[in-house]
Amino acid sequence: MSGCGDSGDSGEGAAPADKITYLTAFGAVGRDAFAFVAQEKGYFRDAGLDVTIQLGAATGENIKVLAAGRAQFSHLDLTGTWITMGKGEFTDLRAFAAVHQQTLVSIITLEGSGITEPKHLEGRRLGAATGSVNQLLFPAYAQLAGIDAAKVEWVNAPPAQLPTLLASGRVDALSTFLIGTRGIEKAAGGKKTVVLPYGDYLPDLYGNGLVGPTSIVEGNPDLTKRFRDAALKGLRYTMEHPDEAAQILKKAQPAADVTAAVGEITLMAPYVKASGVIDRDRVTQVLATLEKEKLVKPGLLTPDTVVDFDLAPTG
Repeated sequence: MSGCGDSGDSGEGAAPADKITYLTAFGAVGRDAFAFVAQEKGYFRDAGLDVTIQLGAATGENIKVLAAGRAQFSHLDLTGTWITMGKGEFTDLRAFAAVHQQTLVSIITLEGSGITEPKHLEGRRLGAATGSVNQLLFPAYAQLAGIDAAKVEWVNAPPAQLPTLLASGRVDALSTFLIGTRGIEKAAGGKKTVVLPYGDYLPDLYGNGLVGPTSIVEGNPDLTKRFRDAALKGLRYTMEHPDEAAQILKKAQPAADVTAAVGEITLMAPYVKASGVIDRDRVTQVLATLEKEKLVKPGLLTPDTVVDFDLAPTG
């Protein structure tokens, strides 16, 4: 992991800034630009926070870092987080803002692959980031879409390698976020993509959101609220200024691809509410769906065990 931090200089006589470590969802890509914007614009500093941003490696891996106490907050796929919690693993987590109001998980392939509908995935190789929500959610998607999941071969790779994995023909399709299409097309030399969203069959699910260990979220609500507000301020600025946000990301992480980052920010706009709202009734429905599809143990999760509604925005 790599990271960068605010100076924490709040001025002479000011109280020292609270030091926290934050994990991005998926490396240094457009969906995560808002945290770098919040840092560059001084939103974290103004909130009394000295934030070190580390590059995350998808939901499952990020949860392990949170559980080990090596980070205080992360940008996680909420559905993937709740599936993990619903298996009885790492249950002491709470969401406190939603970034994507709908799951962005999709099957993405290149035109000419012969994959134009979910059933065509049978007998194919499907790439995904190790420990990502894509594999956690696939059994439910496969059942609803009429796919024999046993006939799909998975190939795991680090997030940054996924576009090359598809472009080189080492896999026939990817299970990744639909907002990554611009970067995938660039890696494939301009070839167009075919996108099959999981949301066609699972429309109620949330996408990414802000999450922390229960000991931090509930144990230090003031810290959590200050981080939430600064991060969401960065999200609002990012959605309003995608080109500048991509350049800020590039400044902080030179390996970031500006074109792909702008593409992600633009494509995720319809799914984002910068207020970070999480609706209790909607969470109830999501958990019911996950139980119905046998992705979580019945009765293990309730809205209040997965979301801190005292901190989650309501509108």
